Amino acid sequence: MERDSHASRVARHLIASMLVVAVCWELSAMTGCAFVRGKYGDRFDPADVESIKKGTSTRTDVAARLGAPDRIIEVNGHEIFQYYDYDLKSGTVLFFSRTNIKGQDLYVFFNKEGVVDDVAFGKLKPPPEFQFWPFGD
Repeated sequence: MERDSHASRVARHLIASMLVVAVCWELSAMTGCAFVRGKYGDRFDPADVESIKKGTSTRTDVAARLGAPDRIIEVNGHEIFQYYDYDLKSGTVLFFSRTNIKGQDLYVFFNKEGVVDDVAFGKLKPPPEFQFWPFGD
């Protein structure tokens, strides 16, 4: 009788262990893989940015060259046009994931008369040398 009880406990333990392994396997299989790519904003030409001249270009000149700004910020009575371009790539395979975000921002500062006071342009950095598929260009 004692032997049946011990065998019964071993069998229950074995079944419980197999159930835990099966649940873990199923959960890992459900994560699967997913790849996402998103684009936010419009790409702008650096030559257009260079054409903006401090002290001479106006709001109208900038809008004619680059289009409507993505955002207009007002600070102390001065307007700032913001243009941006972001590119996001993200992928997940089982438990491993990687996300790359590339972006460039352009800020055009205007004085109270609507003439360009300053330009701040963040250029894209070159991609890292090693890119694991699908994160390359």
